[in-house]
Amino acid sequence: MNTPKGPNKWMVLLNIPFQMGIIIVGFSYLGSWLDEKYQNKDNLYLKISTLVGVFIAMYTVIRQVNKLNKNK
Repeated sequence: MNTPKGPNKWMVLLNIPFQMGIIIVGFSYLGSWLDEKYQNKDNLYLKISTLVGVFIAMYTVIRQVNKLNKNK
C-alpha cells in the first residue's frame, strides 16, 4: 500500500484563502482599533496595518507553495 509522505496538497491549497482572509481581516481590525484609540482622521493605521496584513498573508502563501514544491 502507498502511504502519503506529506500533507495532502489539495487540503493545503484549500486552506490558503482562509488563512489569508483571517490574517488580513485581523490586521484590518487592529488598524481600525488603533484609529479609534488614537483619533486618526485619515485612517492611516487602518491602511498601513491592512497592507502589512496583505504582505504577511502573501509571504505565508509563498512559503507554503515553496514547501509543497519541495515535497514533490
